[in-house]
Amino acid sequence: AHRHPDYLVLGSDTVIEIDGTLVGKPQDLDDAETMLCQLRGRTHQVHTGIALIHETVSVTVVRGETALVRMTAFTDQELRHYLETEESLGKAGAYSIQGEGARFIEKIEGDYPTIVGLPLRQTADLLEQRGVMLKTPVEEIYRLKPYANWKVFG
Repeated sequence: AHRHPDYLVLGSDTVIEIDGTLVGKPQDLDDAETMLCQLRGRTHQVHTGIALIHETVSVTVVRGETALVRMTAFTDQELRHYLETEESLGKAGAYSIQGEGARFIEKIEGDYPTIVGLPLRQTADLLEQRGVMLKTPVEEIYRLKPYANWKVFG
């Protein structure tokens, strides 16, 4: 934002909450294993926040959205196989719903893109409030569900 003060800058980040504790991204595979074992067979909250900044006109808007995710009671062998992919690194809660981690998801309640890491409806709303119109209307994206796992969970 500082380098391009005339641009709108959009950022987002995601954290997991279980038992009132926030869980971010794992530091390493051991940390990922601990996180996934904590989530196994349970429901947790996924919180994704978005921020839109425009420095020239001193605008900062922050919003958030929450979804619920129920994990399967996956086996230790399934967990080891998943950890070997290293997909869990860099992901809040150590899993990727849009990737191999989807196999551990039993059910979601809420917005799939929020779990992926960008609540599309809120993002589109923020952009449109600033005069940025999307090429594809956000409701069309939701109708098409262009990602395979989205169709499974949405």
